[in-house]
Amino acid sequence: MRPSTRFKVQKTFATALDQPVIMKEPLGVVLIISPWNYPVSMTLLPLIPAIAAGNTVILKPSEMSPHTSAAFEKLIPRYFDPEFLTVINGGVPETTELLKERFDHILYTGCPPVGKIVMTAAAKHLTPVTLELGGKCPVVVEDDADLEITARRLAWGKWLNCGQTCLAPDYVLVSAASKPKLVDGIRRSLGEFYGNDIQSSKDYSRIINQRHHEPIAAVADYEQMTIPPKTIDYERKSILSIDTAHARSDVYTYRRMDAYKRIRIFSRISALLDSSKGTVLFKGGERDRDDLFIPPVILDVKADDPFMSDEIFGPVLPILTVSNLSEAIEYINSGEKPLAAYIFTRNDARYPPISDAKVRQLARLTGTRRALPSMFSWLSGIPVIVVSVVVGMFLQASSTPLTCTFSLLSSNALSRLIPMCPASVLP
Repeated sequence: MRPSTRFKVQKTFATALDQPVIMKEPLGVVLIISPWNYPVSMTLLPLIPAIAAGNTVILKPSEMSPHTSAAFEKLIPRYFDPEFLTVINGGVPETTELLKERFDHILYTGCPPVGKIVMTAAAKHLTPVTLELGGKCPVVVEDDADLEITARRLAWGKWLNCGQTCLAPDYVLVSAASKPKLVDGIRRSLGEFYGNDIQSSKDYSRIINQRHHEPIAAVADYEQMTIPPKTIDYERKSILSIDTAHARSDVYTYRRMDAYKRIRIFSRISALLDSSKGTVLFKGGERDRDDLFIPPVILDVKADDPFMSDEIFGPVLPILTVSNLSEAIEYINSGEKPLAAYIFTRNDARYPPISDAKVRQLARLTGTRRALPSMFSWLSGIPVIVVSVVVGMFLQASSTPLTCTFSLLSSNALSRLIPMCPASVLP
């Protein structure tokens, strides 16, 4: 590709007789491994800037959202030359083979354990990586917060997509005095959003958003399954052939694999619920394995509860009682860095301490104005900034981490920016 941009650099004594020039060039071949929880948006978000920056892309959508992945595999060849953009579907074997190859950049969105595998594989070729991983995003609720608004926003942000959002609130830190009113407000908000029979609500998602009725015995041999091989010419940076005559024609085989993985995630959250030592403050129904339904659950827990060790990524909200803001920050700092942290308060003076916590993004959610939760901050009037950052990432490497601190737009302001988003739908 031709250099996209040239910048003349100001001369110094060392370059007095020369004219230094910086050229921004595409990185080359980019591997994008996208997640299943938002399989369209979280695939297109890095894909579009990567192409716009002049790179060729090999796209590996998640096997956990097979219908969306199949749609990408069907539609992309209609509009893109496979020399420049190719889709590879499959599971762990395909991804493992891809990671053995050499790329100019790898972008992975998903969980930290797999992120470590991706980084380890990339290190063999000194390939730069971008990892967008999850984490336990804490919510600090101060006593001066408007607890009604706080509860409504927590109910919306936590249980949207059944808690399967990387920026969703993972747990709440609140005082004993404010906890009862907060829990009651969340309970009423959930009733407003999903009704009294949450399982029958059309707005309440399922684990991975699909239903599978295969018995678990039918998928016990998943580990012995074979996957169709793919032939890739990395010298030409394109796919030459895809052998689809092997297991791909066996529809039942793929249903078994798909059901196995979905049941596995359902079982993980169920096992945590069974092992939790916390007190159930609210439960919106009973678990249904056949329906992959896990109801909203609010737990009063201690710091050593199983739910406090890893990211939940599900519809369970643990509440940890703290005496003050300092104790809350101390607890946040005692663990791994979260992807985001939220604080509900009316007092701006309380905000600086939370900004010192070990977080990569910080959002202040005050109870004084009606706003969209910051877990969707890219809707808050900064889409150009986000795209520019991602495009720049595919043009040149950056060693400077970005920490975003922002206040939130009112719902009316958001409606003016996004006409199709009425203010009435915002909590």
